[in-house]
Amino acid sequence: MQQNTVLFDLDGTLTDPREGITRSVQYALAQLDIHEPDLVALEHFIGPPLLQCFMQTYSLSEPRAWDAVNHYRVRFREVGLYENQLFEGIIELLQLLGEQGRTLYIATSKPTVFAVEIARHFDFGRYFKGIYGSELDGTRTNKVELIKHLLEQEGLEPSDTLMIGDRKHDLIGAHSNGLNAVAVGYGFGSLEELSGERPAHHFQTLTQLRHAFAR
Repeated sequence: MQQNTVLFDLDGTLTDPREGITRSVQYALAQLDIHEPDLVALEHFIGPPLLQCFMQTYSLSEPRAWDAVNHYRVRFREVGLYENQLFEGIIELLQLLGEQGRTLYIATSKPTVFAVEIARHFDFGRYFKGIYGSELDGTRTNKVELIKHLLEQEGLEPSDTLMIGDRKHDLIGAHSNGLNAVAVGYGFGSLEELSGERPAHHFQTLTQLRHAFAR
């Protein structure tokens, strides 16, 4: 883990967005007359691209799934993105990496406009050179495409870049672009899901992740 550039996923890696995302998904479904009272049942929406998740989970057509995404954004933009919190210890980790002279970026499937506002509101944007997310039309929600775009825009060398994330999409995106991947177990991906993508490192806790960088 000596790479000079580190990419972080946002949801489930830097922050715990559980309440904001699940309640916004619940709201969107209700607008389509689909009622899901159990927020835990909606936690699998945290991480993957929303459009595909709506389509796969509820067998929605693409136009119908876009309706759900747009309803989701109505609530998320006004309320949901603030129903969020940094994982305890994240600021200390970011400070450590900064002191080590590493350059940090956020790479998230969430629309850039939302990611930037979350980083501003929770006051951690200053630790990152750039925040890369998707477009509102769905462009670059796929982590393979997103990371490729980030590397090209910033002129980064894959061998000197590390990706940290809590879902398989982060690991797939990293491996497809020649990056080493670090899986974290304190987010929303299961042990089975993450182990299946063979990350270079797998840390169950944030403390373990920080200690690995401190060595």
